[in-house]
Amino acid sequence: MHLAETQLVTPGRRTQSAVSAAPEPPAQWHRVLTLLADVSLFIGTRSVWTAAASHRLGVAAVISVCYASILACGVLALVVRRTRSLARVDLCVLLTAVTLALCAWSMTHNGGDEAVLTAQAARELVVGHAVYGQPWPWLFTHGVAVTPTVTGGYDFTYGYPPLAPLLTTPLLWLGHAGTPATAMTTGALVIAAVVTWRMLPVPWRSAATMLFLGFGFLPSYARLGYPAILALALLVPVVVRWPRIGQGGRLEAPGIARAVCLGAACAAQQLPWFLAPFLLAGIYAVRRGELGGRAAAAVLLRVAGVAAAVWLLVNTYFIVHEPGTWLGGIALPLTQGAVLHGQGLVGVSLYLTDGSDRVDWYGHASLLLAAALLALFVLFVRRLGPAATVLPWCAFYLAMRSQDGYYLMMTPLWLAAAVTAPPAEFADAWQPRPRALRGPRRRPVRAAVALLVLAPALVSAVWAVTGAPPLRMRVTAVRRVSATAVSLLSLRVTNTDDSALTPHFTLTTGQGMNKYWSIVRGPAALPAHATADYELRPPNGRFVVPRPGVRIRLRAFTPAPQTLSSTDVRLTKSG
Repeated sequence: MHLAETQLVTPGRRTQSAVSAAPEPPAQWHRVLTLLADVSLFIGTRSVWTAAASHRLGVAAVISVCYASILACGVLALVVRRTRSLARVDLCVLLTAVTLALCAWSMTHNGGDEAVLTAQAARELVVGHAVYGQPWPWLFTHGVAVTPTVTGGYDFTYGYPPLAPLLTTPLLWLGHAGTPATAMTTGALVIAAVVTWRMLPVPWRSAATMLFLGFGFLPSYARLGYPAILALALLVPVVVRWPRIGQGGRLEAPGIARAVCLGAACAAQQLPWFLAPFLLAGIYAVRRGELGGRAAAAVLLRVAGVAAAVWLLVNTYFIVHEPGTWLGGIALPLTQGAVLHGQGLVGVSLYLTDGSDRVDWYGHASLLLAAALLALFVLFVRRLGPAATVLPWCAFYLAMRSQDGYYLMMTPLWLAAAVTAPPAEFADAWQPRPRALRGPRRRPVRAAVALLVLAPALVSAVWAVTGAPPLRMRVTAVRRVSATAVSLLSLRVTNTDDSALTPHFTLTTGQGMNKYWSIVRGPAALPAHATADYELRPPNGRFVVPRPGVRIRLRAFTPAPQTLSSTDVRLTKSG
């Protein structure tokens, strides 16, 4: 009897053991995310391999191995049976992405205008020269882009906080031009990708690989030497699980490290200046909901104090040695008077109309929108808290310089917040609630309050867009040096404004601005309601007429007030 019972029970135990030992399969969405990250590595890889195959065979061979890795990871992502095995595939995808990013840097590492400025600032720092307020026009040759200003000149000075040059100085041995700066930013991007990958929950790690290294746009910015990439790398540890900073009223070592990173990011580039108020306001709101007002204020002061101390420490040398030029340098993006540029609302005045005599109002609208979004964030933090890393960049859509890079370079922060700062983190956050926002009709009242807060920015934007060009321009004569090249342009210009204007002229054939044409004949300042004849010479002595169908725009910028006047010009190839 006992033997029979044993024989009956034993198979059951074996079945139960077999079931418990069966591997847990990964979620299908995890497989798909890994596959998408793997596929994203194909973007831009062929062009790098093509460039390497002609004269850098070792790099081309490494890229070929990366192709094999991409294929193998694609297969494994769909067939592995364990979550742990898929996590190893995620790691392989990350290592492949890092390898491809380094291969791309080895092929293209001289950088753009921001790289050469950062590298030159580092060289000047090493020899004890001033960094800020020093023009270096000789750097902007061989195709390096320049930043035109409404004063008719170009900005050749370094205009960012000093952390990027400080970190570039140990890499100056790598070469000339912007190579040391691009090595620093590419290294920062790779480190940021690895750190984010490690900090995110396991199923989401491939999203970090895809966003940092897979799509190709962030590595390209790193190879151009943008200091914003360094700022991004420093912001990643801050943003991951940021609503938990100071939880329980204790900052502790992780919270202090995040505050240090926030201060260092603000010392690397100006974009973190716009994000910091949202994070600090959110930390206060979440902690006040948990601990009360006094304890939340103490946490906020400690975080802000540590960040400010780090920022001050990085800037101390420059504050002591060149205080005036240092202050002007770090504020330069706000004061340099660069011409309109970007993919935001300014495109209306640049491309859809003939300009505006209210260009300054784009800047006013941008600042007003930033303030309005911060106010709405404080009022409705339980709803808007998860969007803290996205809201600050919305203000740049109305700015005079609304380049998509201001949005693109910070998108990994969107991912980090989406994964680690969900709405549940803000469910008990404190929100100021005046009586009007708590009444029975609170929903329409809140909508009205939001519209009222946004109204100044919207009105300013509409005011800027609806401005009229103050200068009427008409081409009266064209002098050519050949059938396809123009050497002199004669204009008749009428100032319809009520104040004298100082125009600076250029011809553009696409997005962005070309170099200014010099005024050979005509008044520097055109009086109000006056008409004058101008003769303009191209910056290189000749302007090559583009192919038929290309839109040629004659533009005139004035600095005080800031205005833009444009008109289409017909310049055909002379037969």
